Formats: sequence, C-alpha cells, structure tokens
Amino acid sequence: MEDHATTPTTSIDTTAKPARVPWNKGKLVGAEPPLRPCHVWSIRTKLQIEGKKRDLALFNLAIDSKLRGCDVVAVRVDDVAPSGYSMDRATIRQKKTGRPVRFGLTDQTRMAIDDYLRLTGRKPGQFLFAGRGDRAGLTTRQYARLVQEWVASIGLDPAKFGTHSLRRTKAVLIYRRTGNLRAVQLLLGHSKIESTVRYLGIEVDDAIEIAEKIDI
Repeated sequence: MEDHATTPTTSIDTTAKPARVPWNKGKLVGAEPPLRPCHVWSIRTKLQIEGKKRDLALFNLAIDSKLRGCDVVAVRVDDVAPSGYSMDRATIRQKKTGRPVRFGLTDQTRMAIDDYLRLTGRKPGQFLFAGRGDRAGLTTRQYARLVQEWVASIGLDPAKFGTHSLRRTKAVLIYRRTGNLRAVQLLLGHSKIESTVRYLGIEVDDAIEIAEKIDI
C-alpha cells in the first residue's frame, strides 16, 4: 500500500477583532478659524487691564506679523527693535520655506513692544520673548498654551482656536475687505497662490461675492 501524504490543515481565526478607533474620534480637526475683530479687541483689552506686557506684545506682534508659531517665538530683539525702539516694518526669514517675509507694525503693537522692552531690558541678540530661562526663547508649545489661555479668557472654546488662528486673523480680514489675493499671498509668505486659497478657505461663493461688488 502506498503511503498518502497528509496535508496539514491551518485553522483560520474567526474571532472578530475590535474595530480600530480613528485617531480623530472625538477631536476637532480642520483649519483653526481666525479671530473676529471683537475677539481681538477683547483679548487685547483684557491683557492691558491685567498688566501682562509680554503677552500683550506677543499677541499684537502675532496678529500684525501673520507669522507661523515657530517664527513668532524665533523673533529676536534685532528683528523688530535693533536700536532699542520698535520699527515700522520688519523682515523675518521663515523656517518652513526659508523665504523672507516683510510685515508692518501698527502703533499699538510698537508701543506694546517698547513697553515690554523697557520692563525687561532685553537687548539685541536675545530672543524677543523669553521662555523659562533668560537666554532661552519661548517654545512653540508655551506659545500655543498662551493662545489657548487668551481665547478661553474671553469665553471662546480653546479646543477650536490655536496659533494659526492668530496667523489667519489679519490675512482673512484683508482678503474680505479688498479681495486682493496676491497681496495676502505676499503677506503670508506663500510661494504659490494655491496655498493661499487653501489657507484662507476661499470658496466659489466668496469669489462670486467679490465679483458682484465690481461694476463695469
């Protein structure tokens, strides 16, 4: 009799595996919305009343500069006040793109920075905003935490707003008032106009609304 080789059987595990929980379940995702002008004034007034000169200077600079969080905390005294007093305009080289971006400083921002510098005595060569150590600059995480504190202090949900909210605030306002997408692109330091369109969340209805304002 011939010996017949038996083929080993493999058992299939039919036990149902638990479904993988999506990473964003229960979390708010998507673009951080810009602050409204009333929000800006509320936060600014609150910081003034509480005498938080560093936070006021930081908040105002973030709104005016429209910089990413990593670039805001990297600003040095030389960048905005090389002679001890803040300038009308400043230029920062962006970490993400390596491209320089120029921005103007409003009178209230310059005043806030000058008051902060007089209080702290920070000099050229140092980070404008100090972190825990005198030499170390503020970290992006510390900055993000401050932004959450600011928005929460005026009754907004800190889970919905972040550092990009401050970056978007003035850019969105400029676009809505002028419809000049190219100007906003330059102010944000984007290399492509498509990036600005996505960043501002421009929809077809926005474009139509702008077009309807033009008579010819």
